[in-house]
Amino acid sequence: MEAPSFSDDQIEAGRLLFSGSAEFVMGVVDLAGLPPADRLEVCFAGRSNVGKSSLINALTARAKLARASTEPGRTRELNYFDIGEGRLFLVDLPGFGYAQVSKTQVAAWQKLIKSYLRGRPSLRRVFLLVDSRRGLMETDTEIMDLLDSAAVNYQIILTKTDKVPKPEVETTAAAVAARLKKRGAAHPVVLQTSSEKGWGIAELRAEIAAFLPPA
Repeated sequence: MEAPSFSDDQIEAGRLLFSGSAEFVMGVVDLAGLPPADRLEVCFAGRSNVGKSSLINALTARAKLARASTEPGRTRELNYFDIGEGRLFLVDLPGFGYAQVSKTQVAAWQKLIKSYLRGRPSLRRVFLLVDSRRGLMETDTEIMDLLDSAAVNYQIILTKTDKVPKPEVETTAAAVAARLKKRGAAHPVVLQTSSEKGWGIAELRAEIAAFLPPA
């Protein structure tokens, strides 16, 4: 499977966007707390322990911007980050595959996430992170079903690709891409990343920057 191709200008636009300011804005626990939809948003979703915090930190080149919980599934909020002094909101969703919390709490998280995904007019794309060692799991396909039904554009990002031999990563990426062909809201290109090695980070920055008008 071929890697996505970006021009030098696109790569540079992504670098510039994420070399600017990156600040935590707020944690949102209910829809009433959402900030005004006055700028483009992208959000990151995925199972607990898939590497969302690490990827956000790698994108912004800030080691502690997004903090990984010591207990998987304990992140309870939609965490908003301002990128580029108001150019973009990056949103970190609570992880799926919840830890030892009550069914009531899980239901509340799921309701918040689903309501956000269905009703946020400024949301341009959901990046759904999938562990390259495991491939698509049931919780991933459930979110994909929701995004398809809500016509919310989404793209799969394979994480931790440095932990798997390259041929296996390519096989997993091809299998995921084949499944996406039957899904109307899915972006066809599967991105391959490693936060630890920096693989795919420049391309992901370029992908996000392409949504924005020139600065």
